[in-house]
Amino acid sequence: MTETIPFVQTVGITHKDSDHLILSDNPRLQNHLGTLHAGALYTLAETQSALCLMQLFPDLQEEVIPLLRSGGLKYRHLVTESVFATADVSQEEQERFMKRFLHKGRATVTVTVTLKTEDEKICAEGDFVWFVQRKPI
Repeated sequence: MTETIPFVQTVGITHKDSDHLILSDNPRLQNHLGTLHAGALYTLAETQSALCLMQLFPDLQEEVIPLLRSGGLKYRHLVTESVFATADVSQEEQERFMKRFLHKGRATVTVTVTLKTEDEKICAEGDFVWFVQRKPI
């Protein structure tokens, strides 16, 4: 589903495999230093966090409206090559989210994202907090 979002298509984010997204280096995505623009990397991370949510809670996809509440990345080094993303939600966070969601019909969940180059060098890390609310009937 994430690959059908027009902005994601514009940036050129694709699937590396079923669990990970990748952003290939492209001159159109470079900044004034000739490296991948921080905004393009942020888009990759945010999109990976959404994919992670869909994979963790597939039964909720048709029932909820997820909205990004906040997100941030700590950039570790400049990137001049393709970057792939991984995401994770701790078991404790998943349980907390489901308990609150089932009780109130809304909850937040934090997804941790790591961006790496093909040689596994971490170039950015951050957390994305999603507000998930049951659709009105």
